[in-house]
Amino acid sequence: MPSTPAQNQLGMSRLKLFLALSRTPHGLLDLAAPGLSALLWLGTFPPGEILALGLLTAFSGYTAIYALNDVVDHRVDREKMRLTGPSGPKQDLDSVFARHPLAQGVLTYREGLFWTLAWASLAAIGSYLLNPVCALIFLLACLLEFSYCRLLKVTHLRGIISGLVKTSGPLAAVFAVDPSPNPTFLFILFLWLFFWEIGGQNVPNDLADMEEDRRIGGKTIPVRLGSQGAVGIILTAIFLTAGLSLALPWVVSQKSTLTFLIGALAAGIYLLLIPAGKLFRSKDPQDAFLLFNRASYYPLAMLGVTVASWVF
Repeated sequence: MPSTPAQNQLGMSRLKLFLALSRTPHGLLDLAAPGLSALLWLGTFPPGEILALGLLTAFSGYTAIYALNDVVDHRVDREKMRLTGPSGPKQDLDSVFARHPLAQGVLTYREGLFWTLAWASLAAIGSYLLNPVCALIFLLACLLEFSYCRLLKVTHLRGIISGLVKTSGPLAAVFAVDPSPNPTFLFILFLWLFFWEIGGQNVPNDLADMEEDRRIGGKTIPVRLGSQGAVGIILTAIFLTAGLSLALPWVVSQKSTLTFLIGALAAGIYLLLIPAGKLFRSKDPQDAFLLFNRASYYPLAMLGVTVASWVF
C-alpha cells in the first residue's frame, strides 16, 4: 500500500503507526507493574509457563487499552488539533513514534478498531486461561477506559477512573499466580499504584495539556482546580506513593531487607519526589512532562529493587 503524504512527512512505517496508536514504549514500561505485583505477593518467580502466558497477556492488554483510548477519543483529539493548530513535538513517552495517529489521519478508524479488537481478544483469552477472575478484571478495565474517554467534557472526577484502569493489570496479575490472595495486600497494592497513577501520570499529563483541554471544553483536574491545585494533588499523591511502597513487605509477611528499603526510597526520591518538587516550584508544563516520564519508570525500578532484595 503506497504511503500517504502525512505518513511520508512523519517518516513512519505502518507498524510504527500502529505502535504509536498503542503507545507501545509506554506500554512496555507498564508491563513492570503486573510483574512487580505478582513477585511481591509470591516472594519468588512464578512457574515458567505462567510467566510466559502472563507476559503475553499483559502486553496484549496494555496494547489494547491504550489503542482503545485513541479510538474512542479520535474525534476529540482531532478537535484539539483543529483548535490549537500544529503543536511542537511533545516530550512525553506517549509520543515517541507519533501522537494520536488516528486524529492525524495517518491511520483509518477501521484500522485502529481492528488493531484494538485483535489485541483485546488475545488479552481476553490469555487472561481467562490464567484465571477467569483476570478476564473479568480485563473486561471491567475496557469498560472503565471507554467511560474515562467519554467523560472528558463531563467531569474532572474522571481522573479517578484512570487510577482504576491502571491498577487493574497489577491486581489481575496477583490473581493469575494465586486464586486467593490476601485482601489486605490487594488493598495496599491498589492504593500504592492508584496514587502513583494520579500523581505521576494522569494529573501531570493533564497539566501539560491544560490549555488544549480548556479550549475544547474539557473537564480535567488542572482545568477545574488550576495549576496550583493540580500540583497540590500531585504532591499529595506522590508522597503517599513513596510511603506506601515501604509498607508492602510487611503486608506480605516478608522480611524487609535494607536493600529493599534503600532501593524503594531511592526510586521514590529520584523518580517521583525530585521532579514533583521541581514542578511545584515552576508550575511549568515542561516539568510536568519530566515528572510524567520519570514516574513511568517507577514500577520498573521497583521491580528491580524487589528482585535485588532477594539476593542482597
